[in-house]
Parts: sequence; C-alpha cells; structure tokens
Amino acid sequence: MLLDGIRVVSFCHFLQGPAGAQYLADMGADVIKVEPIHGAHERRWSGADVFVEGVSGFYLCANRNKRSIGIDLKSEAGREVARRLIAGADVVMENFRPGVFARLGFDDDTLRALNPKLILASASGFGSSGPMAGKPGQDLLMQARSGLVAVTGTPEIGPTPAGAAIVDQHGGALLAMGILGALVRRLRDGIGTRVEASLLNAALDLQGEALVNYFAGGKDAKALERERGLATWFHAAPYGVYPTRDAHVVISLCEARTLAEALDNDDLRALAETDLYKDRDAYARCLRRVTAEHTRDQLGAMLDAADIWWAPVNLYEDLLDDPQVAHCEVFRRVSVRGRTIHLVNHPNRYDGCVPELRVLALEIGEHTHEILGELGYAPEDVARLLAEGGVVASRDTAVGERRAS
Repeated sequence: MLLDGIRVVSFCHFLQGPAGAQYLADMGADVIKVEPIHGAHERRWSGADVFVEGVSGFYLCANRNKRSIGIDLKSEAGREVARRLIAGADVVMENFRPGVFARLGFDDDTLRALNPKLILASASGFGSSGPMAGKPGQDLLMQARSGLVAVTGTPEIGPTPAGAAIVDQHGGALLAMGILGALVRRLRDGIGTRVEASLLNAALDLQGEALVNYFAGGKDAKALERERGLATWFHAAPYGVYPTRDAHVVISLCEARTLAEALDNDDLRALAETDLYKDRDAYARCLRRVTAEHTRDQLGAMLDAADIWWAPVNLYEDLLDDPQVAHCEVFRRVSVRGRTIHLVNHPNRYDGCVPELRVLALEIGEHTHEILGELGYAPEDVARLLAEGGVVASRDTAVGERRAS
C-alpha cells in the first residue's frame, strides 16, 4: 500500500482526529491508536444510541485499520511507554484542546528531542492560538459560527444545519492531507513539520466558492432570500430540489429553453428569457408546479432525454440498492461479534482497488501486548506495566485481528 512502513501514533478522540488517522491507516500506515485505560470517548457514546454488540457505532465509523493500546498518560510508567512509541514514529497526531498534550509532558520541544524528524499534527476547534483557542470545538458549533447553518437555510425555513457531521469529516481529510504533504517534505528535505488543522478553518474551507462570491460581489444578508427549494443563495434557478408525485429530485444548472422543451411546458417557455438569478424564485415556483405533475421516473426519463443533470433525492435505505454505489464498493459488510453491519469504505481507489480492511480493534488495548513487544519490552516488563496500571490490555488476550467477513 501507499504508506507501508509509515508509523503514526494517534492520541485522537471524537471524530476529526480519528477520521484523519483512519484515512492514513486505510492507505497502509501502521496507525497505533493510544487510548485512555478506560477507552476513547467514542467507545462510550454513539449517535442514536447505536451499539453493535456493545461496540459504539461512533467508534466503528472512524477507527478501522488501527491497532489499539491503552495507556495511562497521567502515570510516569504510561508516559514512558508513550515516549518510546513517539521515538519510533513518523507522525504523532493529537486533538486535545490546545495546551493539554503539553501539560501531559509532550510539548513540542520534548517531542523534537525524542524524534527530531517527527511530524507533529494537531487538530482542534479553533487552532492553537487566538481569542477562542481554549473554547470547545464541535461540528455543529462550527457549522453555525462559520455561517454554514445560515446559508443552508432560508429566511422562510430558518437556519438549517447539514444532516451529518460534515465539518468533522472534512477537517479529518484536511488533517490527513497536511500530514501527507509533510511526509513528502521530510522525504525531500529530511525535516519534520508541525501540521495544524481546525474545525473552524475546515467549516470555512467547505464554503470557498460561496464566500468568495459573497464578499467579491458586495452582497449582504438579503442575498440569502430565496424560494425554499433552491439549494444555494448564489446559483441561478433551477439549481435546487423539486417535488414529483411520488418523491423528490434535484435539478442542476441548465438552459431554461432546454428544460422547457424537455418538460413540454408553455409556462416554462414563457420564463425562458428571464434572468434566472434575479427571477429565480418565480422560476422555481413555476418549475415546482410542473415537476409535481409527474412521477420521479417519468420526470427522470424526460430530463435524461435532454441531457439535463438531475438526481433522485435518495433516502439512506435507498443507498444499498443504488447500482453505482454498489459498483464503487462504498459499503463493506463486516462481522462485529457475530453481527453483520455495513461500514463505509475508504473513499478513494488506488490502482483500481479499494483499500482492504486489515484490522478492526474492537477491544480497548487489543494490541497492547503486540505493540509493547515491538517496543522491546520483555514479558515481565509488560506484566509489571499491566499490574501498575500504566497500560491496559484487552480482557481477552487471545483476541487477534478482526477481519471483514
């Protein structure tokens, strides 16, 4: 795989950091997830209270292909284990609030002394400095602060957040991208890099096109006013969501005359010469009336015949039957303690292949014995560390790698 031979030590929890580490793990990096002795937060909480045979759905979504070791970073014995890990790593990742990792004994100078070429990667809510650096950072908070909630909604329906933790996930991808750039720099120049990612910057980065248009165009909040089905404030009609007799569809940008002919509608023909940005609301209301006369399949056939870009508004339950989703191998069936579930695969292909699922650490410290052995600890030293509570190992020491069924 692409990152074979690269070792990443991840002191990450929640979603942004674990997601970033998971991208690297999928690409072949040996990612060691350092967990507190009682387990990372994402093991104990899950959206919709989903636990698969005791394993959190939140944990499952962002921790594949990582080995797990449980370390008490507040004990000297545990910190010594962490120092050995860091000394042999290529990358160290952490997403504590700024200053916490340093207070645990892992400030930049200490880390550089342990490993001069180390890549230090941190992720936080607001970055490492500034007036809000110490404030909590979480996906919904950043959607709101960045303006994303305001522009997704309309004055009619009110501010509307995205239906998924898109800022966390994008923040994780940006963190992984920065680490990959730092790895290239180290290969070229032989030096390490400090990489910083933040949820606030990730939320703003998601909106690059909209933000540039807003400020360059001298817009104000009135620009957000639009018919409720129109997708964004800055696209011309028909870019948005439209009802059919049995479902909803989205229609992308297209020529008004082409759309009018495709739907064979005189009202749309009459509006074909209007300014589809300035008069977008009237156009969208007219188009809603027209699309509502047809079933989704009828409408789709007419749009396809005219090469107009459109898509069905799928529900989650539609995704497993979507032929393109199946072809792209988006989902992977995995056995978790005897129960089969669907995990979301790595999003890219490399040489035509989706990265394999090599390991899924279902237990806290599932690989503690294995990792300590690699660090040179003798069996009696491992036993001492376990007895002192500096590290923790899986309750089932026979548990090995968890592979896809």
